[in-house]
Amino acid sequence: MAKSGSFKHLLSPGRIGSLEIRNRILVAPMGENLAEPDGTMGERIQRFYEERAKGGVGLIIVGVSSIAHPVGQCNINQVALSDDKFIPDLKRFTDRIHAHGAKVAFQLQHAGRVARMDIPRGRARWVPSEYQENPGDLLDHLTDEEVMITLSNVAAQGAVFDFHPMTIEEIKGLIQRFADAADRAKRAGADGVEIHGGHGYIISSFISPKTNKRTDEYGGSVENRARLLTDVIKAVKARVGKDFPVWCRIDGKEFLVETGITEEMAEQTAMLAEAAGADAIHVSAYGNPAISGAFTMAPLVYARCGFVPLAERIKRKVKVPVIAVGRIEPEDGERLIAEGKADFIAMARKLVADPELPAKLASGRTTEIRPCICCYTCVGEIFLNRPLVCAANPLAGREHEITITPAKARKRVLVAGGGPAGMEAARTAASRGHEVILCEKGDRLGGTLFFASILYPDNERLLDWLRSEVSKLPIEVRLNTEVTPALVKELKPDVVIVATGAKRELPNIPGVQLPHVMGGDDMRALMTGSNKDAAKSKLSPLQRAVLGLGRATGISTNLARVREMTKLWMPIGKRVAIIGGGLVGVELSLFLEERKREVTIIESGKKLATELAIPRRWHVLYELRQSKVKVLTETAVESIGRKEVICKAKDGQPITVPADSVILATDVQGNRALAESLQGLGCEVHLAGDCGGLGFLKGAMKEGFEIGRTI
Repeated sequence: MAKSGSFKHLLSPGRIGSLEIRNRILVAPMGENLAEPDGTMGERIQRFYEERAKGGVGLIIVGVSSIAHPVGQCNINQVALSDDKFIPDLKRFTDRIHAHGAKVAFQLQHAGRVARMDIPRGRARWVPSEYQENPGDLLDHLTDEEVMITLSNVAAQGAVFDFHPMTIEEIKGLIQRFADAADRAKRAGADGVEIHGGHGYIISSFISPKTNKRTDEYGGSVENRARLLTDVIKAVKARVGKDFPVWCRIDGKEFLVETGITEEMAEQTAMLAEAAGADAIHVSAYGNPAISGAFTMAPLVYARCGFVPLAERIKRKVKVPVIAVGRIEPEDGERLIAEGKADFIAMARKLVADPELPAKLASGRTTEIRPCICCYTCVGEIFLNRPLVCAANPLAGREHEITITPAKARKRVLVAGGGPAGMEAARTAASRGHEVILCEKGDRLGGTLFFASILYPDNERLLDWLRSEVSKLPIEVRLNTEVTPALVKELKPDVVIVATGAKRELPNIPGVQLPHVMGGDDMRALMTGSNKDAAKSKLSPLQRAVLGLGRATGISTNLARVREMTKLWMPIGKRVAIIGGGLVGVELSLFLEERKREVTIIESGKKLATELAIPRRWHVLYELRQSKVKVLTETAVESIGRKEVICKAKDGQPITVPADSVILATDVQGNRALAESLQGLGCEVHLAGDCGGLGFLKGAMKEGFEIGRTI
């Protein structure tokens, strides 16, 4: 990341209408599910946003604030602006934000056809014209439990799944609702409002030719389809006054939507919104809601700067400020503003991961910024009717209930294992004043996160951050040191945190001991060079020599170089069978397919990659379907031969999978052996991470944090 002085444009003051904002970094509106069930802003959501204000953001946009709550509600815990009774809590909130020098706006929203909370309440959802819902493949990749949770709020007696095309009278009433909500926001001390005209909600449904088939003044041409948006802008402006900032968020494009919003239509819509009085245009995007893989194209984009070209186009067409959003790194934002391609940069996930990002940029502490790894854990919780959490930042969404305080009594803490759970536990404990010794039996910190970072490069940013934080604290790091009962007796710690990771057992399959069959530990050793003695029996002398050279030259410690070198050479055959279709199996299959291997996944269950958060699972499985990887589900492995894997399909039919190499991505389980061996030695023993049961990265970070903050 660039140095602090390189962010002078991003950190410079800006203006939207009459509103002066201290810098160009905005908290992007999000549906975080942190409000109270009745729509009030309780302590949980207030503290969440207050921490972002303390962290130095210029403007907070509170997302999906419901103008007709509970009518038109899409999330279970959504902020309400539908009644004057909400104003006192809203006012307390705006006062708290202003106390830290930030500005605050509310995003005004009616969910329309996406108002899933209307279903159990017996209300037909509002749409512009006749509409037929297509659920597509959204539920196909969820577990049975996830499907039950996702649908639990609509499975009620009297539930209505119908849609209702709006009448002119209802449209006029809706416009009035937007104006009323804006007025409440102003009276509550807000500095502006954003009208949500995107993401499939009611205004977006009118703008899109895919969903708007009306033949009156609200349908047909772009101008007519945008009329609801422009009427709302005019009505809001008339109510709150011309000097109160009002802007809108629109879709710059609808991805994978035949006859949907095009870039040219979005440009026209932006110009119409500006003419109606909008003080800024916030450019997002939407994707086909019937295609699971479209979700990470839009609205929650995976590609870096994925919506920037859309914002650039609109910036050339309007004179008011343009807000860009969509996985924009600080250095990207600096460049975009400097080049005049955007005026403000909205960030959501990055500010969930680190609320102090702006302050750290300003003070030159860029290496201290806790990274978002784009794992979609935060958004995945919303699909399961739960409040936002963050895999990288266990404190996110829990600021109201957790305060990190100095330890009451300084203790000697021994951490066994230098993976994410161990590093997070050591970091948190040391920051509270404990004496911490971190032991790792390998020659570097990282554990399984190092290998995971080869397959999924975004993980490397969290790995680098954890290592950096550990290095800055008074933590004694001992590499090539395995924690044993003897070492514990020697060091006499008050507390031992066991974070040694999971164990991997070989499945009981004939042929599993053949030299071309590799377990998870073998694969990690081959890819990372972490153990020169691992997998010796799997390699030829030449292959061992090449890997030894990689260790000697330091190539195997540089993840970017490992990823590049493996495109040239890997000690793995041309045809690869991966047994196990979980997170590791699926990510590894895509990694190997990119390296010209012919890959087959063999999975005994129905579903793949169920450990991943739902949106990222959709993304990865969409990539899998676009690849040449063959997938066999509900398929049992009978035996492994020298050139093939013999399987049995669900119907009992035999299947032969050609394979020069076989990789085992199954049978991972907790490993309590060390913890059990330490009982009776006179110290507290805690388990963190996968050694206590598989929790993956989110669980490892949370458990390490919880133990570190409570001992």
